[in-house]
Amino acid sequence: MPTKDWQVDDLDLEGYLQRIHTPAREPSSVALAELHEAHVRSFTFDNIDVLLGQHPGVSLDAVQEKFVGRGRGGYCFEHSTMFAAALERLGYRVRRHLGRVGDPDAGTQQGRTHMVVEVVLDGQRLLCDPGFGMSLLRAIPMVDGAQDDYLPGWRYRLRRTDGGAWALCRLRGDSWEVAHTTDELEVKPVDVVMGHHYTSTYPGSHFTTGLVLARHMPGRHVTVTHESLTIRTPGQPTQHRRLRADEINEWLSALDVPLTSDERGRLVEKVRGLAAPYTAATSVPSI
Repeated sequence: MPTKDWQVDDLDLEGYLQRIHTPAREPSSVALAELHEAHVRSFTFDNIDVLLGQHPGVSLDAVQEKFVGRGRGGYCFEHSTMFAAALERLGYRVRRHLGRVGDPDAGTQQGRTHMVVEVVLDGQRLLCDPGFGMSLLRAIPMVDGAQDDYLPGWRYRLRRTDGGAWALCRLRGDSWEVAHTTDELEVKPVDVVMGHHYTSTYPGSHFTTGLVLARHMPGRHVTVTHESLTIRTPGQPTQHRRLRADEINEWLSALDVPLTSDERGRLVEKVRGLAAPYTAATSVPSI
């Protein structure tokens, strides 16, 4: 797919690299790992604009105004659009892929509503996944059975499915849980627009019916929804509890979400309307 179709030449590469506090380097496995982790740690995974009914779309110019211009995050279509463009401008060979969230064998698979990025480097295919709620911090080789335990206690595995797709799995307890499956079909910009339109407007999409806000913090990963708070620490039991009615503002600040005062006010009211009423938060077992 020609880079002009993805508006890659319009990327403010210098502004992006400044935003993630990473210098430009020649393509290499070390540089790619640095870029991937810096991106994931710099931007939240969230559906805030979808929930507020103000999403600007997934074209590169719209995405970079959010990410580079404001330091905002977004969801997979935005993360992967931005990351793929930056990689191409830095000289990497890139392919974009769409996938399905959930385990097809468990009946939870959805439409092609997830986007990842493939890099071919030194003859090796690598899967980059900067825009998932519990994102990989670095690329994983696209080899059947490849595993990553970059952070001890958080193990990932990539396996080839019978249908030829790639299933990314995360170890939970003693079993591997499928996060999503990625296919090999060619992806064009219109495919991303269609996937985004579905996830951002369909009444049954969980992105239109509830908050999802997540970020890799130093030593932990935090996920906030309109109902719950989940804190994962490598090698430690997961903390999972109800979100207090007055707590969303605290986490917007703690996760450094750069919203205008109007956006923050509208989001707080939206979350309060979505959450079931309660007065205290109690710890519950991790699922």
